[in-house]
This record gives sequence, structure tokens and C-alpha cells, in this order.
Amino acid sequence: MLRAVEPGPSVVVCNTCRLSAEAREGIGKDGSEQRGGALLAEAMRDVQAAEPELQGVSVQEMPCLFACQRHCTVHVRGPGKLGYVLGDFVPGEEAARAILEYAVRHAASEEGQVPYRQWPDGVKGHFITRTPPEGFICT
Repeated sequence: MLRAVEPGPSVVVCNTCRLSAEAREGIGKDGSEQRGGALLAEAMRDVQAAEPELQGVSVQEMPCLFACQRHCTVHVRGPGKLGYVLGDFVPGEEAARAILEYAVRHAASEEGQVPYRQWPDGVKGHFITRTPPEGFICT
């Protein structure tokens, strides 16, 4: 069930997430129907290909983050840092860029806390949970 991935800063995208509260799938670049999460992961890789400064964070996919009341969810994480689950994105370039910009700032932070004034507008209002790294709790 678990598959090893390279350690380091990453955004784990739920590739089985719905497109929206109303729709399960959207149309991908190849014209086929795809889940919203898969479309978001694809958009994130497209943004990274065009913007090298956003390539320092790995985009990883897995089925179901168990945030099924929300759609297009991602988990921003890094070794020894607070992690965050965000959701309710519209898959596309704008959301992909905002998530990646936040993830780069998260990776550069000491403990995973990015000051609110540094949050890209596209992630504000999308946070679902904050999780402490193994062996720590927040004070």
C-alpha cells in the first residue's frame, strides 16, 4: 500500500479528487475525462516546467487524501516541518502556481510556518488542516 518516494519538500496531490462539489471529472489536455485532482497535478507540472524557481518542490500523486467533503486537495509537507492540507481548488494554472509558490516558501521556512503576509492570494481560504511532524506537537 505504501510506496517510497524521495524525501524532501513536496506537494502530494489527491489524484482521485472531484473536479468540484458538483462534478467529478473535467476534460484533460488530451481531450479525455480526468478527475479534478489529476488535472491539478498536471497543471502543477506544467507550471513547474515553465517556471524553474518552482521546481524545488516535488509534485507527488496518490489516490484519496480522505478529504472527500472537499475537492482538489493537496498536502504540503517537508521533513521536520508542519504539514498542511488545502482544498477546494479549481484545477488550472492559477491554483497550481499559488500552491507551488506557497510550497516553496514552506520549504524555505524553518518549521513550516509561512507568515500570512507571504501567502499567495490563491491559497488564502483553502486551508483544511495543519499537522505536526512526527515527534513534535505545536505549542
